[in-house]
Amino acid sequence: MFDTFRNAWKIPELRKKILFTLMVIVLFRVGCVITVPYINPEALQLFAGGTGNMLDYLNMMSGGALSQCAIFALGVTPYINASIIIQLLTVAIPPLERLSKEGEEGRRKLTRITRYTGAGIGLVMSIGYYLILRNYAGVLSYTSGWEGIFSAVVIVLSFTAGAQLLTWMGEQIDSKGIGNGVSLLIFAGIVSRWSSIITSVQEMIGNIMDGEFKYAILLPVILILALASIVFVVILTNAERRIPVQYAKRVVGRKMYGGQSSHIPLKVNMSGVMPIIFASALISIPGTIGTFLQVDSPFWVAFFNVFNYRSLLYAVVYLLLILAFNYFYVAIQYNPVEIANNLRKNNGAIPGIRPGKPTSDFITKCLSKITFVGAIFLGVIAVMPIILGNVAGMNIQLGGTSLLIVVGVALDTSRSMESYLLMRHHKGFLE
Repeated sequence: MFDTFRNAWKIPELRKKILFTLMVIVLFRVGCVITVPYINPEALQLFAGGTGNMLDYLNMMSGGALSQCAIFALGVTPYINASIIIQLLTVAIPPLERLSKEGEEGRRKLTRITRYTGAGIGLVMSIGYYLILRNYAGVLSYTSGWEGIFSAVVIVLSFTAGAQLLTWMGEQIDSKGIGNGVSLLIFAGIVSRWSSIITSVQEMIGNIMDGEFKYAILLPVILILALASIVFVVILTNAERRIPVQYAKRVVGRKMYGGQSSHIPLKVNMSGVMPIIFASALISIPGTIGTFLQVDSPFWVAFFNVFNYRSLLYAVVYLLLILAFNYFYVAIQYNPVEIANNLRKNNGAIPGIRPGKPTSDFITKCLSKITFVGAIFLGVIAVMPIILGNVAGMNIQLGGTSLLIVVGVALDTSRSMESYLLMRHHKGFLE
């Protein structure tokens, strides 16, 4: 990977793309510390200690901008949610399905629909975040009268406009930079939050110096497991099952076509980080409702504490949701019957398997096994930081999600550079 970056820096055109991408990321980080008008973020104690609700997850995805009430507080989460919703609706709504199959023009229309949907989601999230801020004394400069109405409109529109501007910045990286723009912005936000992990490690070293020797055992174990998790994620992110395919020979006139061998790649982690995002959003709803209601009853306080990410029930339900969403996401993305029909149309067949229904059944069986392995992989990566965080007393419960995103984006960016370098150094047929 480092050789790829070094070789990419030597090419002027690619160097310009890298510098443009870095410039956009710097602007994103600047926007994460500019507070919207009429808000005093110093009085906001919404994220003190972590609550395990959706706000903690959104704060992680925005690189801490949500806790600062910055203009980029919502991050690219509205656009991501809109992309997921439109992607799911293309399976259920025939007009959207037809658009997805109309080539470049259809993709542009779907992108426009996704952008408008993201703006609507951003507006709803901005209103919800403003209503949460009203529950904290001293955060808002005005809460009543015409000043309160005007400040509410400014705050909501600032959050919404910030999310749309960030989406536009990601699209600029796609067209003028290198890599996936939205993913790189999430990557930059998550990496900027890793300073808290360094602070936790320093606190553990201080506890060791004070004579608490249990941390002398926990610290090396955590560091070793962190390195092992990174290696584990890299290996399984690139791992795939290859189903061999043999194409039959056919004679057209005096020429013979076909006869070559190929394969169908089935990645172990086909769904990426999407099941974890789904599960995190769903399981954090009770905690978010508790934040809205500000309950004082001992029963409801105990009920909402059950869904705090430090509880055992949270880890169990989280794991089950990841398994369920992983199967669901793979089911809507891959159609074994369609794959089998395409193979038959192109005179292809899996060796030892008859075309038609036996081929689709074989692909379904392979998908089930691969999906199960991928689901267990995601579950271990997501739940292990929760267990380690509770044992060590560190706030790393969201570390599994961030680790998958960071490693995935780094690998995708490296592959983009490698493909550009390969195209740049390709000699062609006349040299």
